[in-house]
Amino acid sequence: MTGIFDQVKEKKESAFLAGIKQRAAALNKHIVLPEGEDVRVVRAAAEAAKQKIARITLLGKKDEIKRDNPGVDLSAVEIVDPATSEKRTAYAQLLFSLRKAKGMTEEEADRLSYDNTYFGVLMVKAGDADGLVSGACHSTANTLRPGLQIVKAAPGIPLVSSCFFMVAPEGGNPYCEDGVFVYSDCGLNENPNSEQLADIAIISARTAEKIAGLQPRVAMLSFSTKGSAKHEDVSKVAAAVALAKEKAPELVLDGELQLDAALVPAVAKSKAPGSQVAGHANVLIFPDLDAGNIGYKLTERLGGFQAIGPVCQGFARPINDLSRGCKWEDIVATIAITVLQTQM
Repeated sequence: MTGIFDQVKEKKESAFLAGIKQRAAALNKHIVLPEGEDVRVVRAAAEAAKQKIARITLLGKKDEIKRDNPGVDLSAVEIVDPATSEKRTAYAQLLFSLRKAKGMTEEEADRLSYDNTYFGVLMVKAGDADGLVSGACHSTANTLRPGLQIVKAAPGIPLVSSCFFMVAPEGGNPYCEDGVFVYSDCGLNENPNSEQLADIAIISARTAEKIAGLQPRVAMLSFSTKGSAKHEDVSKVAAAVALAKEKAPELVLDGELQLDAALVPAVAKSKAPGSQVAGHANVLIFPDLDAGNIGYKLTERLGGFQAIGPVCQGFARPINDLSRGCKWEDIVATIAITVLQTQM
């Protein structure tokens, strides 16, 4: 079963991601990958550089990386060891200047500058790289903590969130009209309140439009459709719908909607007649992390969709966290998406 799905994913990735990779290559951006100890990351670095999706810097010890990855052509990849980099001291000073008001000492900043992830994020902050992709062998906290401390959220963005691009298998899916869904938030915010949920919906719609090329139709999901059930969780989503419409009245957005009402036209006609979104949603906003994480994994494992992400939304400069179960092909895809995020 796994082999069949892998074949489907590979074929569909080449179809969906071809345009994204082509657009990324045209921008000639520079992406840093801190996890030179992971063979998947090394393979992805080589492939991304070969396909000219981005200029790549891989962090780690050059001798060890080459020893552990025989046969991988790294001639187009820059390999930097933070411990011997001539820029490490300047990065340590940059980190200290950014965090001293929070109690960081010069000694702590110097120590952290040897850490690959901190070093990579400091490269981005200093303008020596345009974006960062990490998380293949480190936790989300290891990737996002330096990002939140150093790069921070973009002006006017109240919180950083995440989304997945869910790519339909070859041959399509009857409920995926555009060949891809955007699911959010499936990887970061555990239990967003109504205002946070509204902000997640708005930025996810922007991501869907700018990265996936969709005309976003946003469904705010719940176990209730238009008041069919009464519960504080339903009230939270209903309030988020009202806030999102107030903040971004131009968006095609509706809720609260059950999943079948969001995707199945016949059900939508019965449960939410007259809705511009019901039956045709392509951006699905989950009420909490439980629902989002379960939803994307069900879609991936049982539906045969390719899950690309989590893609972080809202950083001042692109920083993306990988799933630790990712394949090297997924990392290449995330590199391409990170490049495109530099234009947002």
